[in-house]
Amino acid sequence: MILPTQKSSTAIAINNNQTKTMTIELKVPDMACDACAKTITEVVQNLDAQATVTADTQTKQVIIETDLAASLIKEAIATAGYSPN
Repeated sequence: MILPTQKSSTAIAINNNQTKTMTIELKVPDMACDACAKTITEVVQNLDAQATVTADTQTKQVIIETDLAASLIKEAIATAGYSPN
């Protein structure tokens, strides 16, 4: 079951184990190359080893499936030197 949140690109999926997996969609305008995408992926996976990260340098979009709050993910990406929206 997917529950959309208001005015956000974040959805919460609740599986049978009642863990909340969030799909977070971010624009990262300063993600310029594959090395940037790799850095963002590593930053997220350092917080949540089970997270899946898809980063598209052409569209500047990063899609993350994680159990962590979007604010934590955004903060970690910002700390790495990027500007997630």
